[in-house]
Amino acid sequence: MSNDLLDQQVVELDNLNEHREIVTFMRRSSPLNTSQRTALEQYAHLILEYPVGDLRQHFEHPERPLTVEIGFGMGRSLVLMAKANPERNFVGIEVHVPGIAQCVYEAGLAEVTNLRVLDADAIQVLREMPDNSINCVQLYFPDPWQKKRHFKRRFVAHERMELVEQKLELGGTFHSATDWEPYAEWMLDVLDNRPRLENLAGKGNSYPRPEWRPQTKFERRGIECGHKINDFIFKKIN
Repeated sequence: MSNDLLDQQVVELDNLNEHREIVTFMRRSSPLNTSQRTALEQYAHLILEYPVGDLRQHFEHPERPLTVEIGFGMGRSLVLMAKANPERNFVGIEVHVPGIAQCVYEAGLAEVTNLRVLDADAIQVLREMPDNSINCVQLYFPDPWQKKRHFKRRFVAHERMELVEQKLELGGTFHSATDWEPYAEWMLDVLDNRPRLENLAGKGNSYPRPEWRPQTKFERRGIECGHKINDFIFKKIN
């Protein structure tokens, strides 16, 4: 999709009626390859249909800690994390259908059973979750919405973090990562000033890149462009 078309779509979002909520994502269409089309049918049991209610109840062991990843891209890192952590449940939320198809394809081949995905607005999904029900929320390399007039669409904002805090259990974590330095500074400014969150790297600091976070496609692109990777892990303390 060309930058001109993307800009046009953002303008259309900006011109929505005032009662429409600002969204933090943009849908992009692209064709499915053969394996992805097959995956949507063969591994349909891994795909949830919105509305989903309490995400924990879609697993054989709903009592296990729940990780929710917002915007997982093509899903390879999410599949690797789920396979490496069978003692917890994972839900990935994505609006890019080829990404959903690729994710369930790889999860199915890896015989991962503790992972579910869905196509939905993450904000709506979080709102419908019980408070104090999520152990970890992951946001890896989200759209930085680089233009100033689009900053309101960034996921990390005080009003959205208030919702994340409500849904995290006490001691649960919000883990974000970005290769866009201006957005990293923005994240730190927001997150370090949330009274219910504690920066596990110390106020004003980014967290050393965790070895247990698999590298994503967007991370590799950032590194190839010479960008610094910033991880932030914040714990809910009250």
